[in-house]
Amino acid sequence: METISFDEFKKLDIRIGKILSAEKVEGSDKLLKLEVDFGQDKRQIIAGIAQFYAPEALVGKECPFAYNLAPRTLKGLESQGMILCPSDTAGPVLLHPDKEVPPGSLIK
Repeated sequence: METISFDEFKKLDIRIGKILSAEKVEGSDKLLKLEVDFGQDKRQIIAGIAQFYAPEALVGKECPFAYNLAPRTLKGLESQGMILCPSDTAGPVLLHPDKEVPPGSLIK
């Protein structure tokens, strides 16, 4: 396992986002297009979790996202961050705060 310094870790901007909407990406079995509220702005996040989560099950969920990740285009759609999920043998598992927090809350 490669390690990083604390200064490198501090470069990560991980925030809680509230999923406002979710829909399948046309032409893909794996991708969902999420609209996520981060408090000061809303972003489009393309997530590879469509095989594991129905779009309607995600609406209203608060999850951690990599907020300062460089944008990436997937299936012609710009993704402005990344949802953070651990995986087990059945696939990705969503993480949630144990109580509601304001969208955009920083994870430290």
